[in-house]
Amino acid sequence: MDNKWINVEPGVQRKIFPPGTSIMMMEVRFEKGAIGKKHKHMHEQLTYVLEGKFKFNLNDKYYIVEEGETIFIPSNVEHGVEAHVEGRLLDTFTPLREDLLE
Repeated sequence: MDNKWINVEPGVQRKIFPPGTSIMMMEVRFEKGAIGKKHKHMHEQLTYVLEGKFKFNLNDKYYIVEEGETIFIPSNVEHGVEAHVEGRLLDTFTPLREDLLE
């Protein structure tokens, strides 16, 4: 794992950190107005807002999460996010997101 930034969607970049045996983290940067499209996965996810203000959609319920706050995304819950301002998230997953590590 080389910790390089990669473009994943318009205005969204991510950097995956070297994982542990059953937990991993990545940093995600968003331009203002950028959208992380809705998706779901079997992994539990804990997201910490490093900078900015985001609107999260979890199963069509909306939550505003700002700098210094966290949001928990349970396994198999459809979710997406929109950046109200430029910002950065720190996502933690368990178990490993093998789909992102390949």
